[in-house]
Amino acid sequence: MDNSLIPAAAPNGPDAPAAIPHAEPLREVDINLARLQQMGMVTHDGGRTSVAEDFRIIKRPLLRNARAAVSGGVRHGNLIVVTSALPGEGKTYCAINLAMSIAMEKDHTVLLVDADVARPSVLRTLGLAPGLGLMDILLNDDLSLSDVILKTNIPTLSLLPAGRNNKHATELLASQAMSKLLSEIANRYPDRIVIFDSPPLLLTTEAAVLAAQMGQVVMVVESETTTQREVKEALLRLDNCARVDLICNKARAFNGGDYHGYYD
Repeated sequence: MDNSLIPAAAPNGPDAPAAIPHAEPLREVDINLARLQQMGMVTHDGGRTSVAEDFRIIKRPLLRNARAAVSGGVRHGNLIVVTSALPGEGKTYCAINLAMSIAMEKDHTVLLVDADVARPSVLRTLGLAPGLGLMDILLNDDLSLSDVILKTNIPTLSLLPAGRNNKHATELLASQAMSKLLSEIANRYPDRIVIFDSPPLLLTTEAAVLAAQMGQVVMVVESETTTQREVKEALLRLDNCARVDLICNKARAFNGGDYHGYYD
């Protein structure tokens, strides 16, 4: 697996993407599954690849915790944030693959949220245009989830874009409006698993604020690159989180391929 195939986030400044226009949001989008398969990612028709098998292992304890939440176990256990200490560790790659893998389940639907609001990359990685999304809901009382959620050609997978960037993103993510939105997302559909692609923990304040409101946190650690000090510092920012698990990404397996290790 070559995670380098996933494009890097575009910088702010003159080369940043143009502002999202105020327009009727696109309700249905087609994900090019053949393109994702060529990128080495999990797809419904991709067969039993090593990536697909890795994420089958990774998702199982997360789903158990999500089911426990329904019976009073992990609060908001069906809200799962995927983050990392630093950029470039593969968190978006893992968030998309995790969402794709869970979307194959017979008893669950998935909402994939691009919550890296300063440098969104979920839709771009999927080959889709940006649109109204999370930030717009928090800023506009007249917008609802149904106005901005994108249905996809995978019946069990929907997308919530990041929306337009805002300099008060941290405060918006910590607001009562965000808490209300998360409760609505978590409780409206008990079979829905919500995956949030978060900013890196050591780069922004938004990541820790977002993680504190989730039932489960998955931190992606790039093997042989991220230092132990960086991992420990990132974990300190998750002190208020009840459930934190680690994915060791880009590690070399015995057969020479890449490996995604899961640590409980």
